[in-house]
Amino acid sequence: MAPLDPRDPSTWFALQVHWQDAQRQWVSYWSNNAAATSALPDVASDLSGTFDPTTLIALNANLAPRVEALWRATVDASWGSAVPDVITPKPGDRRFNAAAWREQPFFALTKQWYLLYAEYCRDLAHLAPVSATERHRLEFMTRQYLDAIAPSNFPASNPEVFARAVATDGASIVQGLRNLAADAERGRITMTDEKAFAVGRNLAMTPGKIVYRNDLVELIQYDATTPEVHRRPLLIVPPCINKFYILDLQPSNSYVRHAVALGHTVFMVSWRNIPAELGHLTWDDYIEQGVIAALRVVQDIGDSKEVNALGFCVGGTLLASTLAVLAARKDTSVASLTLLTTMLDFTDPGEIGVYVSRELLAAREPQLMAGERMRGSDLANAFASLRANDLVWNYVVSNYLKGETPPAFDLLYWNGDSANLPGPMYVYYLRNMYLDNRLRERNALTMAGAPIDLQQITVPTYIFASRDDHIVPWRAAYKNTTLLGGSCTFVLGASGHVAGVVNPPTPPKRNYWTNDVHMEAPDDWLAGAMAVPGSWWPHWAQWLDPHGGPLRPAPATAGNARYPALDAAPGQYVLASA
Repeated sequence: MAPLDPRDPSTWFALQVHWQDAQRQWVSYWSNNAAATSALPDVASDLSGTFDPTTLIALNANLAPRVEALWRATVDASWGSAVPDVITPKPGDRRFNAAAWREQPFFALTKQWYLLYAEYCRDLAHLAPVSATERHRLEFMTRQYLDAIAPSNFPASNPEVFARAVATDGASIVQGLRNLAADAERGRITMTDEKAFAVGRNLAMTPGKIVYRNDLVELIQYDATTPEVHRRPLLIVPPCINKFYILDLQPSNSYVRHAVALGHTVFMVSWRNIPAELGHLTWDDYIEQGVIAALRVVQDIGDSKEVNALGFCVGGTLLASTLAVLAARKDTSVASLTLLTTMLDFTDPGEIGVYVSRELLAAREPQLMAGERMRGSDLANAFASLRANDLVWNYVVSNYLKGETPPAFDLLYWNGDSANLPGPMYVYYLRNMYLDNRLRERNALTMAGAPIDLQQITVPTYIFASRDDHIVPWRAAYKNTTLLGGSCTFVLGASGHVAGVVNPPTPPKRNYWTNDVHMEAPDDWLAGAMAVPGSWWPHWAQWLDPHGGPLRPAPATAGNARYPALDAAPGQYVLASA
């Protein structure tokens, strides 16, 4: 690529034209892959004709004086003069942190015109005379549109991009275009320095062995680190959309290592990244060949009739479904249940609900039911778009406009390591949970030949939710306390869907809330809850300890005569890329 002169205006004109075209392609890619809309509208003009006139008059009356003030500032501004703040970014909005957005008139005015327009569009969407479901989708798509057109996302209107280009003599522009080309070929945005991590090298490092393998799962038994262990082993069922090592990232933040150190014999399900020949697998297959198959092996190796079980996210939904199947079969193999950020009642599916509709499912269902896989990359893109400023445009600006390499972050590396799902299993999950919400209804579903009644799950249950979770809203997770038939301990952690779970005791950070008094309304529960500083892991450990049973000598080796060790952890399935 020829050298670029960042001081030549023609460079910025050409780059702006190129970038606008590239950004239109990115917006189209994201929206189409998320199955949301084929074109992002000019919301302000498209909606204005549907409102009651008095609503628009009130909205415009609030906007008019600030527009007038900003227009006067625009007319009066000269280079070097200060621009008064008519509107400021909301707390936590990092797009306009650089001093130039405040101190240089062109950028200060550009920022404020954008913020006024964005506020107006959001207010229009919120006041739109449509149903609650349509309003939720409209507000979401309005936010996607506004996030995409932010001046920070374009090279000619972002002062940080210009400053870096000058400082690097244009090298940042060249590197940014290279980064863009590489990510376009990869089909996803790079969010971390991927060369910094490798599964088995510095991720998923807790020692263990693969003790069972079928077409769908590998089962890991982790090596004991204490001379004695609890009689009842612990089986962990992670989400099948991503890889299991979210619970075994690095030694300092490994949930698995923490549980092993507490004297539990820990087993982990490692879901297979579904190849084309397994695209026919169903939800029932995930129960029978996945959870129940693993449970039987754990019972055998652990020489225990009862097992403690833990499920995370959709792994928790699968685990609860399995326990309902076992309850119908009068099987009492599981002694206690832990659910981490798990949804069983899908009345409020959170923001992911904007991507789920009967029309979209009907359009894809014939292909999916015929064995087409749901691509993990498509799911990852959809989840990222729920927090577009943090997980999309932040990296667009830093990677492509500034030519930077993102810092190493283990959690974001895992986030990009997605897995494919079989079409029939995915269709069943969407239709019966998200669309029809039948899991919460007694005997409304039949799984693995058994009627499903969550009330028949009578084991003690520990339910953890994250307060800022955008995938499993904490109030939705709180409903699990009334759906299950046993005693429930509900704990609310700080942060989001994953970071709230991966919160080790050291170094101490964040906090969690507890309240032993059950309330019908989740907000009433929170109002009476006690905030506890630090990690919730010790609280869970204290709850699980009596369910672990008496201590006995730790096993010297993994597996047994029937299920000998096959490979060293983390195994083969986790290494397959989507």
